[in-house]
Amino acid sequence: MTARTVRTATVTAAAMVVLAGAAACSAPGDGDGPGDGKDSLTVGVAQEPETLSPLLGYGKEGNSKIFDGLLTHDAKMHLKPALATRLPKVSKDGRTYTYDLRKGVTFSDGKPFTSKDVVYTYETILDKKTNNPSKSELDAVDSVRAQGKYRVVFRLKYPYAAFAERTVLPIASRAVASKMDVNTGSYNTEPVGTGPYILTSWRKGEKLSFKANPHYWGGKPKVERFTVAVIEDDDVRATRLRSGDLDGAILPPNLAKAYEKGPENADKRTFSAKTADYRAVTLPSGNPVTKDKAVRRALDLAVDRKAMVKSVLNGAGKPAYGPLPTDSPWFAEGTERRHDLGRAKKILDEAGWKPGKDGIRVKNGRRAAFTLWYFSGDKLRQDHALAYASDAKKAGIAVKVQAGSREVVRPELDHDAMLMGNGFPADPDFDLYPTLHSSQIGDGWNNLAQYHDKTVDEQLDVARRSRDPQVRKGAYDKVQRALMKNPGYTFLTHIDHVYVIDDKWRGLTTQVEPHDHGIGAGPWWDLQDWQPEE
Repeated sequence: MTARTVRTATVTAAAMVVLAGAAACSAPGDGDGPGDGKDSLTVGVAQEPETLSPLLGYGKEGNSKIFDGLLTHDAKMHLKPALATRLPKVSKDGRTYTYDLRKGVTFSDGKPFTSKDVVYTYETILDKKTNNPSKSELDAVDSVRAQGKYRVVFRLKYPYAAFAERTVLPIASRAVASKMDVNTGSYNTEPVGTGPYILTSWRKGEKLSFKANPHYWGGKPKVERFTVAVIEDDDVRATRLRSGDLDGAILPPNLAKAYEKGPENADKRTFSAKTADYRAVTLPSGNPVTKDKAVRRALDLAVDRKAMVKSVLNGAGKPAYGPLPTDSPWFAEGTERRHDLGRAKKILDEAGWKPGKDGIRVKNGRRAAFTLWYFSGDKLRQDHALAYASDAKKAGIAVKVQAGSREVVRPELDHDAMLMGNGFPADPDFDLYPTLHSSQIGDGWNNLAQYHDKTVDEQLDVARRSRDPQVRKGAYDKVQRALMKNPGYTFLTHIDHVYVIDDKWRGLTTQVEPHDHGIGAGPWWDLQDWQPEE
């Protein structure tokens, strides 16, 4: 490929990339400018990890760069061995998973990797004293035991269909991490892993710098230095890419479109990755307006999703009717909701919400009004929130859009709405259960709408405890149809992640990506396997 030709590579779902964290690259100790040769890369991302310890949730979707899991995903999102030598052997009752481990693997400090590290990682995460916000994802685990140095056996409480997908979780070094406090120790900022890269520095709020692990069991990466610049503001990230500060970055579709043509951008290439990443509005049951099912149903019909895809996403995405994308094999056909403002108004009329003098509806003296938060600097959420508020007003519902940091927003969400994002492609349980099951209310950022539907709870339990794909498909169909009748959120769009990167590497691809986009996502998901352009 010629370095002076602009190309837009829209990668199909069969060749898409998983992500998780936040990343950008440069030489250790350097500034966060772009790489100065074919052995370095600097990328700009929006999110910074809170920790780099897998014991506290870092890298749980895979591709963490510093660590490996027992399994990993290929470009088509199929599971394949990593620290394990093969996919697990599963017992007939679906409750025992046996993993044989790779021999000769060492951590970046030279200490050997063994079954003790696997047992330590999972038992520490499950320990009540460990502040891992994703702890509930391993609720099915009853025990994990070592059988010699190179075999690990998991026993589950019930046959959890998605368990193998959970074992992409990174493995920590027992020798290092066990000597310090799991929640506050230096392992959170100075991790030791078996992965292709070693962290050399982390300037909080600015950048993370990595160097290639010369003793990586998969072979030393060709990209010697990797720096992740943390730039939360979308406009600032775009400006720094344009100025040459960055080799690559994730951008909102409207900002990335400038790189699709024009001689001034001939050395850049754009990638569009299909995702499970959605945007939705939480409608908390603790709010006197949004707790009314009629209001929630009306908003579900009043919103013009196709217009949002066109205007907000510049066409880089599709309408969302629930956590699962419409092209997912688990999506329930017939649960699409068309834009129907007339029907939305009729639902509100019948429920007693009558238009006031200013056009905003009133019931029993209460105005149909609520606050909708989005994270400061997130242009994509801001644009979604403003479009949502505009559509809601046409139905007679006033939505006040307000920006704030995560620290400011989170305490308000028992009462106020939020323009949220989420999505995990590996298994439908990963999206539906934490977002919709009533047991997840109050668990971190899970089920922010405080949604509780008996049918949804029952069918989510059926689906996660069965290994029969047809049983699971039937249960998830019932969940999505119940959600259509009783929406606890207004799902808006599924978003294609758009990246811009210097056109000096060959063979770049993406996976189907989750919501989080950072160190483990984008065209650099498999950075360790990159080859420079000849």
